Amino acid sequence: MLNLVNKWVLLVLLISFLFSLRTPRKGTQREEIETHPVFSVFLQTQEGNSLGPNPGLEYDHYRDSCPEAEKIVRSIMSRLYAKQKDVPAALLRLFFHDCFIRGCDASLFLDDSHGSMNYSIERQAVPHSTLKGFDKIDLIKAELEKACPGVVSCADTLALATRDGILLQGGPYYPVFTGRRDSSESYFQEATAEIPKPDGNLSETLHLFSLRGFNERETVSLLGSHNIGKISCHFIQDRLYNFTGTGQPDPTIAADSLNELRLHCPANNNSSRVNDSAISSGSDFDTHYFRSLLRGRGLLFVDQQLMADEKTASLVKAYASGDGTVFRMDFARAMVKMSNLGVLSGSQGQVRINCSLPAENS
Repeated sequence: MLNLVNKWVLLVLLISFLFSLRTPRKGTQREEIETHPVFSVFLQTQEGNSLGPNPGLEYDHYRDSCPEAEKIVRSIMSRLYAKQKDVPAALLRLFFHDCFIRGCDASLFLDDSHGSMNYSIERQAVPHSTLKGFDKIDLIKAELEKACPGVVSCADTLALATRDGILLQGGPYYPVFTGRRDSSESYFQEATAEIPKPDGNLSETLHLFSLRGFNERETVSLLGSHNIGKISCHFIQDRLYNFTGTGQPDPTIAADSLNELRLHCPANNNSSRVNDSAISSGSDFDTHYFRSLLRGRGLLFVDQQLMADEKTASLVKAYASGDGTVFRMDFARAMVKMSNLGVLSGSQGQVRINCSLPAENS
């Protein structure tokens, strides 16, 4: 009984702390946040490992060199979101694709071809062909450059903007440690081979995430971010009309969902273009994604595959139940872990002025 009471007390403290981060008191100091006892609990994984910052990162890294940096990012994101509600989903996808290949170093943005037509840059890899939002990061970075020239990296700009976008969309707050530097090269081959595929089976997906240190629970929670944004019809055409070359739809799709999806994505849709038809996966950062999977209404094959294994299916059921607190907490923790992947810091890498160009060419 005492253990149960302790858990409830901890949960109440944790929720209170998260809300204090969401709307911090005026004058709150960095040290107050980092040393708050519940902050340490939040940064613990299910296995008891710490999710604290990478040794090269810290909370409020730009407090002296660019004290208005995070405020600038937050302000611009609010303006962008007021005009385009799909910006958070676009930036979240950019962040994931960048961090998944060699870490969160903005290599995805870099054109290091130096004009060579025989050199393929990371951004040109097929898995990145439908990514959007590069212009939004460029806009934010330009404002940061006006305030603090050559100080805030593109990698940190993306990390902060992604977190603020998730919050604007109704998602959970999580701390973003800063001090990342930008990569001096891009990674076309790795991006082509190592980004999880929309039509990938469960074992492939879990394997790619595990290579980056994510367990099943963390993987399922991160896939839960498919609850916002739009899915290109290109990614579900085969599921709807020619699953694994059978000329038939994926049998795991619920009948009512199949009819609805075919209305949005007709068979003759030419979805090889970047700006092709798309279907909304949701506008609220809640648990509808998991509830849809329980009804066989997952949009992507990789999503519905979570129901193909007992362990991942049990996680889907857990996240779908209740008020979403468990999912939001797990997602926030997983995003902290994602944002720490393979970062460059200190004297490593560079700080680009223009996110698309090497620092020496900016």
